[in-house]
Amino acid sequence: WVEQDPMEILNSVYECVEKTCEKMNELNINIANIRAIGVTNQRETTVVWDKTTGEPLYNAIVWLDLRTQSTVERLLKRIPGKNKTFSKFKTGLPLSTYFSAVKLRWLLDNVDEIKQAVEEQRAMFGTIDSWLIWSLTGGKNGGIHCTDVTNASRTMLFNIHSLEWDPDLCKFFDIPMEILPNVRSSSEIYGLMVCFPVFESGALTGVPISGCLGDQHAALVGQMCFQDGQAKNTYGTGCFLLCNTGQKTVFSEHGLITTIAYKMGKDKPAFYALEGSVAIAGAVVRWLRDNLGIAETSEEVENLAAEVGTSYGCYFVPAFSGLYAPYWEPSARGIICGLTQFTNKNHIAFAALEAVCFQTREV
Repeated sequence: WVEQDPMEILNSVYECVEKTCEKMNELNINIANIRAIGVTNQRETTVVWDKTTGEPLYNAIVWLDLRTQSTVERLLKRIPGKNKTFSKFKTGLPLSTYFSAVKLRWLLDNVDEIKQAVEEQRAMFGTIDSWLIWSLTGGKNGGIHCTDVTNASRTMLFNIHSLEWDPDLCKFFDIPMEILPNVRSSSEIYGLMVCFPVFESGALTGVPISGCLGDQHAALVGQMCFQDGQAKNTYGTGCFLLCNTGQKTVFSEHGLITTIAYKMGKDKPAFYALEGSVAIAGAVVRWLRDNLGIAETSEEVENLAAEVGTSYGCYFVPAFSGLYAPYWEPSARGIICGLTQFTNKNHIAFAALEAVCFQTREV
């Protein structure tokens, strides 16, 4: 189970805004020069909140979370031939614990407060971008409930061709469409920042929020991969290789997913990408530090590996959350093999770093 407190995420954004504005004042930069605000976020992470109180109804279920494995298995039984890729040509995605629809299904099945809020038409669903934009534009006092095409394309409820929520998929997952956010482009004015009690200065009140991209799409844009065939790979908790395929959807026969790369304005076309998602990259370094305790800091892991310069035949498959691309095997679990009496923590550190390379190469 991997969850986060949505209020903590929101407060960290408030704090970030406050500290940034303070810093700019110290540097004698006029904050009136800030013309627009953009939002980027971890994708797939699912929040349901109450539109009358503005409070989350449960912790956010994070993309890496595996509690939905039984939900996925139950849904698979309803698909002819248990075909995991049944919605691939609509959504670009396989049925997996990774995407938001199954997390939302779990919440509707298991959290009474959410069930009740849906019945009483108080519930709103969103990924982190929607939760932030709604809260920052006024929350229960007129907040804007929206998402952008990139985040919508990670829910398994969105048709990546028509760029609309898909009624058939909502029916399949039994998700009421009225709780879903409005889908907008990645670059348009969604709403204006509202002054909050937590802002002592209300520094950015009235500044438009006018950009929204899921983190991996934002990295693709940030690296200026605007040409068909240009790609970026980023290494964080997980590891994500995205390749721009232009204005056409390309469907992989080898376990990559098809996603919307960006849509730069209401009347602009959507661009697409092929993505290879690796669940565990940097997280394996954190695991060595926090769970095995072979290093005090993440940096130390690199030094341990450098001391031996080889894994000496030791291999580490960090399938802590199942395997994502190209296998989509949720029941896979981590394994360290090739151990001999000679193997020590340095070799394991080396094998862990090498695992990031192997997974990237495979994608």
